[in-house]
This record gives sequence, structure tokens and C-alpha cells, in this order.
Amino acid sequence: GTKTAEADHRYYIKTGETTAGMNFYREPRFYAWLGFDRCIFEGAGQPENESYYLQSRKGEQNGYMSTSALIMTGYYLKKLVNPETINLQNAYSPKRYTYPLIRLADLYLLYAEALNEIKASPDRDVYEWIDRVRTRAGLKGVVESWENSTVPRKPAEKETMREIIKRERMIELSFESQRFHDLRRWKDAMKYFNQPIRGWYYLGSTVATYYQATTYHDQVFTPKEYLWPLKISTLMVNGNLEQNPGWK
Repeated sequence: GTKTAEADHRYYIKTGETTAGMNFYREPRFYAWLGFDRCIFEGAGQPENESYYLQSRKGEQNGYMSTSALIMTGYYLKKLVNPETINLQNAYSPKRYTYPLIRLADLYLLYAEALNEIKASPDRDVYEWIDRVRTRAGLKGVVESWENSTVPRKPAEKETMREIIKRERMIELSFESQRFHDLRRWKDAMKYFNQPIRGWYYLGSTVATYYQATTYHDQVFTPKEYLWPLKISTLMVNGNLEQNPGWK
């Protein structure tokens, strides 16, 4: 469903405007890294009292323009955009953003994952490293956070703690070229890469027509995609090599 923003969301969504209900009361990283219809887009050459807001419905400033200029899902990328970049109607002045190859948060989450795997059950050592990432994001620790959920003991079991760590990596490292490799090494790619691409109906020009969940196309991932094919030239140079499964 949809919901009209009140003043408690004034730093994230334009007050008095309507957007998807799922865009409300999310954690800080959601608003820092994603843009969506009627959200504030920090920077963009605007002072705080004249904040720039995305308008994503057809016919609006950020909406559908052509088949080569559209945001199919309805969600835009903030994370890799330098907030000093200016993009106004008659001016575009980009500022460099240094793309992270590896971050300390990545190492913390990898260490938490490794500790969880070698221990019989998760303990304070496991929680410490994931909590460092969550604290930086303005969140409570993993145990305290799950205590108020419908599954309060989820961090206490090895298998379910593994799910928490996977989710934390997905969120913290989003858009940093980690998810593709994580899903392959976890052998979760068949589950996620075969789900369809969905989004809002970008041809909709009103709240009622735009906010319709729409499937745009399916993805296909088969077991052979877990390993890439060896080049023919490589196989010719070394006759002891065999082509990876599914690529013969």
C-alpha cells in the first residue's frame, strides 16, 4: 500500500507527499543509500532548506522518459554518488567518488562469518564484529535487536546466525560488487538469481497507477554458472585441463 509522509519523516520523505508504505520506518542505511519516489536526495547542489526530492512518476522530472531512460525498479542509487555532485535543470557538475574495493566493514563481517562457522554456537566474539558494523550504522546490537522480534533467539543458533550475517552483508555491502560473489560461494545463487526482476509500474502517472508491483523479466541461473568456462585457447595450451562442468 501507500502512505502520506508526516513531519516525522521530513529528513527522508517530502512531508505531505505519498509514497510506498514500505519506504517508512526503515533503518538509516536504507535512506542513505537508496532513492525512491518522493524521497529527499541529499546534495544535488541544494541547500538543506531547499532539499531536492525525487519525482518518479511518468511525466515528472525523474520519471519515465524513454525505453532507454527509465528506472525500472523505482529505486535509485545514492550510495556511489558524491553528494557534492550538482545536477540541476541547467547545470551538471559531477564530483569523483572513489569506489571501494574492500572496506573494514567487509573484514569485520567476514570475520564474524568465519567465527560463526568454526564455533559450535555463536557467542560474544561472533556478535562483537557484526555489532561494530551495526553501531556505525546507528543500530542496536544484533542480540538486542532480535530480542524484540518474533524470533528472539535467532542470534543464538549457528544456522540462524548465519542467515543474519548473510543479510547484514547484503545490506552493508550493497552496490559494492560483493553480493554476486557471496551468493555463489554460499551456493545460494540458484535461489536468488532465478527470481524475477520486479518494480513499480514506471508508466503510471498517478499514485494509483504507479504503485503497482510489476514483473518485468525473469532471470535464469543454472548450476554451470557457479563456474565460468575456460577459454578454448587455455585448453589448447594445456591439454591436461578439462572444461568446467556444463560448458563442454
